[in-house]
Amino acid sequence: MSSVYPRRQRQLESLVQKFGLSINAPIKWQLLDLALTHPTVSDTANYEQLEFVGDAVVRLVAAEILWEHYADCSVGDFAAIRSVLVSDRILAQLAREYGLELYLLVAGSATADHVGQESRLADSFEAVLGALYLSTNNLNLIRPWLDPHFQQLTTEIRLDPARLNYKAALQEWTQAQFKVLPEYRVLEVSQPHRTHERFFAEVWLHEKMLGQGKGRSIKAAEQAAAKVAYLAISTPLKDE
Repeated sequence: MSSVYPRRQRQLESLVQKFGLSINAPIKWQLLDLALTHPTVSDTANYEQLEFVGDAVVRLVAAEILWEHYADCSVGDFAAIRSVLVSDRILAQLAREYGLELYLLVAGSATADHVGQESRLADSFEAVLGALYLSTNNLNLIRPWLDPHFQQLTTEIRLDPARLNYKAALQEWTQAQFKVLPEYRVLEVSQPHRTHERFFAEVWLHEKMLGQGKGRSIKAAEQAAAKVAYLAISTPLKDE
């Protein structure tokens, strides 16, 4: 623990109470302290390894919630929704809701780096999840307070399909399988149809086209192409 142990302990207890957890819960406080210590404070005693664990934890939580509450979703939708739930933007948003920045120890120029704040908050949030998981080796200290957030977000995402992140899901798959990123080729349509879909996108991998899509913006067209590609690759995986 840090040299200001009593004060730091009170800070950490304040945070876990925001999560709705009891200070008497089987929490490994030293791990939680580490989860809220930025690498600028210590080269070795920081949140980086716990963040690695937390990255897997948050993905597992999202997967379990989708499995339990949204069984009508396709595998492709599972992947696309999870990509949104575990994104830096969402994790940083949740971190802010709990005031995580008040407990994060940061030193040096990073204290004034507002540009990198979202990444720091997302990383530390994952590290906190890693610390809570390793405290009990299960999700008992996490799911009671994280589930409502993910369920609400999933409902919002399903009501607004444009938020589904098939690009992230496809990128994750190609990196896992081939250690490469898919390539997007976009053309602007000179005379768009009534739908105003001005852009046409193709997504390629290893010189093979995986999917095509149209959209009113480059991003929308790429997402449409990524959806076609991801659903195409996930269907045989599901059937195997």
